[in-house]
Amino acid sequence: MRPTSVLPILLGAFSLAADRPPIDPKAAADLFATAHAICAADNGRLWGVSLCGPIMLVEPQSRAIVANQADSLGALKAEGALFVGVLPTRENIAFTAVDWSGLRWTQLRWPLPDGTDVERVLIAHESYHRIQPQIGLPLIEGGDNRHLDELEGRYLLQLEWRALARALTATQPAQSKAAVIDALTFRARRYALFPKAATDERAMERNEGLAEYTGVRAGLATPAARTAYTLGDLKNRAGDPTFVRSFALASGPALGLLLDGADPSWRVKMKAGGSMDQLLGAAVRFAPPADLAAAAKARASAYDDGSLRVAEEKRATERQAMLAGFRARLVEGPVLKAPLSHANYSFDPRTLQPLDDLGTVYPSIRVAADWGVLEVETGGALMGHGAVAVSASQADPSGMKGVGWTLKLNPGWRVAPGARPGDLQLTKDAG
Repeated sequence: MRPTSVLPILLGAFSLAADRPPIDPKAAADLFATAHAICAADNGRLWGVSLCGPIMLVEPQSRAIVANQADSLGALKAEGALFVGVLPTRENIAFTAVDWSGLRWTQLRWPLPDGTDVERVLIAHESYHRIQPQIGLPLIEGGDNRHLDELEGRYLLQLEWRALARALTATQPAQSKAAVIDALTFRARRYALFPKAATDERAMERNEGLAEYTGVRAGLATPAARTAYTLGDLKNRAGDPTFVRSFALASGPALGLLLDGADPSWRVKMKAGGSMDQLLGAAVRFAPPADLAAAAKARASAYDDGSLRVAEEKRATERQAMLAGFRARLVEGPVLKAPLSHANYSFDPRTLQPLDDLGTVYPSIRVAADWGVLEVETGGALMGHGAVAVSASQADPSGMKGVGWTLKLNPGWRVAPGARPGDLQLTKDAG
């Protein structure tokens, strides 16, 4: 147990109406102890690098930080065994890895989700992102996976997930292998239908899939717990309103656990440029059928009684009406545009909606850039082609507030007329 003597010290470090700290110091110390236990148990076995390192907890309203160690530039103040401070407004708050004040941190948004297993997986997941540059698997930019919002893309992905779940629960190796081959057949059909699918999906699985696999593998102590958690993800993620940024959180752990059994050296091969689906295919000697369309259709009935197809067709119809609304508000109507130079942002990856070739709609998002901070709570923002756009309809005369969004500009920036009547744009003052 960590000492609780820091509690009265930290209570004095924050001034709130309720006289309570935004982050409970004992809870923070307990979380840091959990994180240390996770990384100590792994001891670098998964990736050859320890998951231990700087962790900051950040409470969004106050922006208060409680960290497990000092920063390099003296922004944090030691309070007992912990370190406290305030995150500058130019920095976003999310579950992520972030370079700040001279160190690379695992940043966790406070409070963490309820549930011991969820907390442990999340800690290990974000710790992976912190070490990602060190292990030869750096973040890959690009890949919007918009095909996973199309009818066939969504349908084939969910068939794949159901096959992966069957493979994980099979009691005989032959049954597991057969289900893996079904999963890879559905994937191969998806890749054939959508030319960018292989590149886009593999990039996301390399980023978020490996992170979530690490979360499950390092965060949970037993094979049974890891399998149960992964099966829960495969089932629960099917309810996400969109898969374009969240699918790898289900696919990654499933592919990783199956690879652990089929090819224990797969993580080394990933560093050499492999992908999870290709390595699993090689391990089970998967050869794509000559007629992928016929093979995928024939095997679909083993995983769908018809109800999934009906539900996805209904969603596709409703989605077109939703996209028409986004197009009217964020493309055809007056908009405020801001450049994405040196920008960072936080958002919910389960809600994103690709909009043709125009970009991606983020229903809510916080963008911090050279010009300041844009916070969108409702109404959405369209990000694409180097800019973010929000509706300028009913914006106040200064252009600093609109329906569902607010803008805070840094000195030297102003709102100016845009390219079309009614449009607004951000401009930097001369000099």
